[in-house]
Order: sequence, then C-alpha cells, then structure tokens
Amino acid sequence: MHLASGTAATIQHRIPTKPETAAISSLLDYVKLAFRWQNGRQGSGYDKMLLLAAPWPVAFDSYLIRYPVGASIPPHTDPVTGRNHYRLNIIVRRSAGGGEFICSDPIFSTSRIKLFRPDRCEHSVTEVMGSSRYVLSLGWLWGRNDD
Repeated sequence: MHLASGTAATIQHRIPTKPETAAISSLLDYVKLAFRWQNGRQGSGYDKMLLLAAPWPVAFDSYLIRYPVGASIPPHTDPVTGRNHYRLNIIVRRSAGGGEFICSDPIFSTSRIKLFRPDRCEHSVTEVMGSSRYVLSLGWLWGRNDD
C-alpha cells in the first residue's frame, strides 16, 4: 500500500477530536499492518510489508516489496489530492529475468535506485522471471500539488 493507495488515508482516515486519540489511532493502524505480508493493490501478484509510516511531520511510508516469479505491475499512476508524491525505490534483490521498473519520466534512475513522482509519471514493472525480486520502497508527500 503506497501513500497514494492508502497509507496516508489509512493513517489519516479518521480525524479524531483530541491529539492523543489521533496518536493512538495511528499507532493502532500501524500495529495492525506493520511487518506482515499483504497482497499488493494492483492485484498482479506482488506482496508488500509495511516497515514504517507516519502522517506527521512529513507523511511517509516505507515498504519491503516482494515480486515472486510471474508478478508484474501494469502501467499506472498513483494520484494524490493536494500534495506532491515522491517515491524512492531501491532494488535490494534483482530477479533472474524481467522485473524491470519502467517509468515515463524518473527524477533519478540507476540500475538499483529509482526516484520518481508516482502521482505524475506512469510507471510499471515487467513480469518477473526466474527468481523473486525485492525492493525497499520509501514514499512521502511534500508541499502542495504543483497543479
């Protein structure tokens, strides 16, 4: 679950009236989701494990993403209302074949490091072949939307 797909919404889905209630709500949401493999939101075979997330002072999330053989992600964007969404993906383990990250306009890209705007740039992952692929994914919301 990336920020655009719900982490910010998961953490901020309730707007409590008291600050201490907000902290407890966010903490409970985190405990329910953290360090457990969950199905990826694209329904294309990948799994994700929430490592750390917070709504303040900068809304962010971090995931370990596992792409087993046969997994892929179709081209898409991750819209976010009113904020700029950034994501840094670090390829921890490459697959034996496939599993290539495709992005229409990355900010920075090397063979293992991908920095991009998922809210603006269509991105995808080709089908993983031969062995699983693992990615450390860090996302954050910053500033106000450029639109």
